[in-house]
Amino acid sequence: MIQGLDTDLEEILQGCLKEKRQSQKLLYEKFYGYGMSVCIRYTKNEDDAIEVLNDGFLKVFNGLKKFDLTRSFKPWFRRIVINEAINHFKKHEKHMKNEQIKDTEANSTIDDILSKIAYEEVIAMIQTLSMAYRTVFNLYVIDGYKHEEIAEMLGISIGTSKSNLSKAREKLQALVKEKFTV
Repeated sequence: MIQGLDTDLEEILQGCLKEKRQSQKLLYEKFYGYGMSVCIRYTKNEDDAIEVLNDGFLKVFNGLKKFDLTRSFKPWFRRIVINEAINHFKKHEKHMKNEQIKDTEANSTIDDILSKIAYEEVIAMIQTLSMAYRTVFNLYVIDGYKHEEIAEMLGISIGTSKSNLSKAREKLQALVKEKFTV
């Protein structure tokens, strides 16, 4: 057994390397739910999330020969899916706002409130954000990227990344107040 992989996954990956359709189907079924949980945060709707996920799986199947089987598969898969979501964003959102803002401390009250709301409600609120705000919010808050990394991935300035995050948080705060204030 390869270190870091369970026996079933190892067999599935070996089958995928041999381009066996059944193994590809098993890998797809095994990681579909996880992949969708990542994609849905970056896309406007379920159809877009499925498109991004399927593109991600295609990249996985085509790039599996480059994957080091001694490493954990899930983070590699996640990285591919996130990159596909970013590609989707770049392809569909060509007019991002380029407003610069001064460095400010992020308001953490939204994070405190969001931790008390059901996951589905949070996702629904995030999906109401514009694609630019949603993508930066997900990359920074949920996936832990730094503004420098986000700017490079999306082809925007660091200031634009910070501005989009700030505006995303403001919009989410307004949505939370609207939804949960009597």
